[in-house]
Amino acid sequence: MVIGMPTEILEREHRVAALPEEVAAYVQMGFEVVVESGAGTGSLHSDEEYRDAGARILAGAEEVYSAADIILKVKQPHFNATLGKHEADLIREGAILITFLHPAAPSNHDIVRKLRDRGVISLTMDGIPRISRAQSMDALSSMSTVTGYKSVIMATAALPRFVPMIGTAIGATKPAEFLFIGTGVVGLQAIATAKRLGAVVKAVDIRQAAREEAASLGAKVVGFEAPEEYAVGEGGYAGTLPPEWLERERTALAPLVAEADVIITSALIPGEVSPVLITPDMVASMRAGSVIVDVAVDQGGNCEITVPAEETVAYGVTIMGYINIPGSVPVHASWLYGKNMLEFVKNLFKNGIETPDWDDEIVKHTLVTHDRRIVHAGALHAMGDRA
Repeated sequence: MVIGMPTEILEREHRVAALPEEVAAYVQMGFEVVVESGAGTGSLHSDEEYRDAGARILAGAEEVYSAADIILKVKQPHFNATLGKHEADLIREGAILITFLHPAAPSNHDIVRKLRDRGVISLTMDGIPRISRAQSMDALSSMSTVTGYKSVIMATAALPRFVPMIGTAIGATKPAEFLFIGTGVVGLQAIATAKRLGAVVKAVDIRQAAREEAASLGAKVVGFEAPEEYAVGEGGYAGTLPPEWLERERTALAPLVAEADVIITSALIPGEVSPVLITPDMVASMRAGSVIVDVAVDQGGNCEITVPAEETVAYGVTIMGYINIPGSVPVHASWLYGKNMLEFVKNLFKNGIETPDWDDEIVKHTLVTHDRRIVHAGALHAMGDRA
């Protein structure tokens, strides 16, 4: 069985799916590993290090895809402009793809269909269930830690104001107000980072436990509460609110949005399209120069007018829709992701490298396409009749 690792081609993506130490572990398991030349450059690892770990270095992506039974990637397949081909078309029929697919996101539906039609078995790393056995594989939490930190840094760099109160000879500046919508792993790390920078921090989450964690970091908990049967979903993640409760949440958020200098949105429902919580009218109510970082854009976005993969300005407000924030912190992000991926692969092939365990609970949660069918519940729900 051959594991292949191509270079990531998404703009601003510098992560890699395995560092040399993980490659050595795959070789020890009995896999042959092929790596595209330069795949580890962004995370500061050379071809020579991969070769020393036991990998065979191939010149280009096409060679890797044609040789591999299993493709390990960080992000979903994209069109490779250099080759003039989509990465999904390069994967061998019947091969296994393991990556972050975000299959419920509308922008990825065509990719999921293409993988299905080509007979590719695909698994998504954002589908890892929140159970104790899966903690070491939880790449979503790992990348959320990176995203929470970097989203605040990005927002601060774009903000045309000081973040902390700054005392001067002619008076003191007012500290910036940060609003965090969603206080899971992303939100909590972001809150901690903003507090270190001296911001006034407010937080909103529909889950009681998440609100308590935000308060423990010094955030002022504001906004909205929903019945627990709606607020909390499987594994402790946020649940899907019925339309009438979602509208109530938007109403509660409106005055908070208007007061904020920076908003970090990370309200996600695993495997589902993220809820729209910020409308164009709400954006228009914000002060010119304010910033929104829509971390939820990978699954559709919490701000209605976020443009995926782009930074735009609407009503004088900068809206960041970057879909690969962890890719801008490639050293630690690759270190975390590579270890999560290794544990996932070990679990998938725990019965031997020739016999993947499709009945394993963790595998079932992550499986997207199999036997030329889309089997991921969140993707099927989001696609509806167009699956």
